[in-house]
Amino acid sequence: MKLLAFDTSTDVMSIALTDGARTWQHTGPGGAKASLTLIPAILALLDEAGLRIDDLEAIAFGRGPGSFTGLRTACAVAQGLAFGARQGAGIPVLPVDTLMALAEEARFRHADSGGLHHITALLDARMDEVYRQDFAVDAGICKPLAACNMVRPENLAPRAGTTLAGNVFGVYADRLPAAIAAFTQLDVLPAASAMLRLAPALVAAGQLVDAALALPLYVRDKVALTTDERAVVKQQKEQAALAAIP
Repeated sequence: MKLLAFDTSTDVMSIALTDGARTWQHTGPGGAKASLTLIPAILALLDEAGLRIDDLEAIAFGRGPGSFTGLRTACAVAQGLAFGARQGAGIPVLPVDTLMALAEEARFRHADSGGLHHITALLDARMDEVYRQDFAVDAGICKPLAACNMVRPENLAPRAGTTLAGNVFGVYADRLPAAIAAFTQLDVLPAASAMLRLAPALVAAGQLVDAALALPLYVRDKVALTTDERAVVKQQKEQAALAAIP
């Protein structure tokens, strides 16, 4: 397939494009900055590949969970490009779960070192929480074992034998349980190239949808703490710091 994929769910914007034989990639600042740079970067990548939007058979995008601003940007761009293609006839879109793309990137990077059999994908959800989803690798494909959920860093309890992959290990280094040190930890983010690898199986499973259904996946509807909630968190941290003084 001629397929465009992009993810803006984290602080890194990832774009990948394939004509079915070759692949072109681009990375840049994500989050809120992606709202200004995503479309120009996509057009530059298409130009480099000698392709037009109308040549694409589908557009894959990271639907979440992740940055609220980043997810809205990805959905809006996917809709806009898909609706406007082929003189308004449009092209289908392929929503891809960001934690599945993260798990696939971890699997791919370590395929030559014996491979990974179970992966726990972890993304920083801010507000002192972590997005978590478990995957099993079967015949080179990451299959979810359960739906994505949210946990506090100190409550993370991976199943035995799993590999941890994500961006939480430095952010919450002082809050993760000591037992986490016994698990293999991989610093990995969702990648558009991983979405291209996932696309054939997702398309075969009937996951292509109309551009109108390019919608974000929100695991949490709350964007930020209120002023009172921030004050409580600050007080708790100060009390914890005082308690740690001998």
